[in-house]
Amino acid sequence: MNVILIEDEKLSADHLEKLLLELRPEIRVIARFDTVKASVAAFEKGLQASLLFMDIHLADGNSFDIFNQVSIQTPVIFTTAYNDYAIRAFKVNSVDYLLKPIARNDLKAALDKFSAQQLMPAQFLQEISRKWLQPQRMYKSRFMVRSGQNLISIQTQEVHHFQTQESITFLVDELGKRYPIDYTLDDLEEIVQPENFFRINRKTILNINTVKRISTHLNGRLFVQADHLDGDFAVVSRERVSGFKEWLDR
Repeated sequence: MNVILIEDEKLSADHLEKLLLELRPEIRVIARFDTVKASVAAFEKGLQASLLFMDIHLADGNSFDIFNQVSIQTPVIFTTAYNDYAIRAFKVNSVDYLLKPIARNDLKAALDKFSAQQLMPAQFLQEISRKWLQPQRMYKSRFMVRSGQNLISIQTQEVHHFQTQESITFLVDELGKRYPIDYTLDDLEEIVQPENFFRINRKTILNINTVKRISTHLNGRLFVQADHLDGDFAVVSRERVSGFKEWLDR
């Protein structure tokens, strides 16, 4: 069985190759690469193997970059020093993953699993690559606001709601104190966590933790009962009612 190792740490690659040959003497490590560039160049020339071992973080980028540049039909066992949530996806969609330092028993289990599986379609790996490389959306965690002559920091979770009044946008905190901020509600919809904040009408973005009760209102609208919120600012517009209900039910 021909195997390719894609690993930018020589000691790790040496260790993995040694274990592979001890467990499966029939294995031939036909190539070792430490960069995305070298790997892509080799695959473009037609290099093939029965199984790939891929470290996730390479010297010149992410190993998933390889799948964006060349079509690979070969199953992969990922190796990584990072035990994070993304690993769970790799475990479902690839043959297996191995956490460094690689243990003999873990490697044996991964090889046994490979032997029992069919080749993995390339489109699944490409889908993993696409999802992995999508930038993680970062939402605003705090706002700097002016209080008299001072600037103070308010954590986003401490915001009761945002509202626009006479073309000025206000941040309203948990105590009901209002601070003018240099954002429109359109801006805020893009930078606050959508699981926690919802725009209920043209004037108000509401923190989910502030909702005490909801009642029906005129013309198919809803009325939100919450501290520091009243009048038109508390009305869920008709076109937003469906989305508002879905938001509350997440």
